[in-house]
Amino acid sequence: MYTAQGQMSRDELVHRHAPLVKKLAYHLLGRLPSSVMVDDLIQAGMIGLLDAAGQYDQSQGASFETYASIRIRGAMLDELRRTDWAPKSVHRKSRELSETIQRIEARKGRAAGDREIAEAMGVSLDEYHRILHDSASCRMMSYDELSNEEDGGFDRFANQGDSPIETLLSEEFRDQLKQAIGQLPEREQLIMSLYYEQEFNLKEIGAVLEVSESRVSQLLSQAHARLRARLQVHIP
Repeated sequence: MYTAQGQMSRDELVHRHAPLVKKLAYHLLGRLPSSVMVDDLIQAGMIGLLDAAGQYDQSQGASFETYASIRIRGAMLDELRRTDWAPKSVHRKSRELSETIQRIEARKGRAAGDREIAEAMGVSLDEYHRILHDSASCRMMSYDELSNEEDGGFDRFANQGDSPIETLLSEEFRDQLKQAIGQLPEREQLIMSLYYEQEFNLKEIGAVLEVSESRVSQLLSQAHARLRARLQVHIP
């Protein structure tokens, strides 16, 4: 099923890439509360795939899989925002966490530790770990997934004339993000690499690091908070 120009038709693109929707849905599901149903993510993702197949322009250079992945994930996040499952208090605490890290690291010139972040926030270490857990659930953070939700994502870093996707794809943003990741503590860098590049799940990463799945989730969320704090400095 090809067009006269030798390109795949919309139906063929959808048929060949339908398994990608399921793969992305289950990957995202691992970061969400148990109340979220994978079928809802897959349904939203299929809508994103259909949209991608209809709008894909091969002449722009990006592969269809890359383009479709962004649209599929975006559709899934739109569905999650529509259901509004994360309390505003969770977003507020997550933002407070990033702001606290930014203050500590600006003052001390090094990565902030668990205990000093908790102390600066006026909470116990156990409460701090709970905030990290809640933050991980509400963020669903991947650096090719930028949202427009209130209190969330990297949309605050976008220039006024740019969409979140345009900001993401800008060379300047990618360079700043790469630099910020390179400045994370070594273990957090490894977790980011295993999770986003190698697509390990939290349990698999825990086995590599010989820590619990819960601890991996805490460290991943803490890495996200550091990146948000550091990118606030670099991007207006």
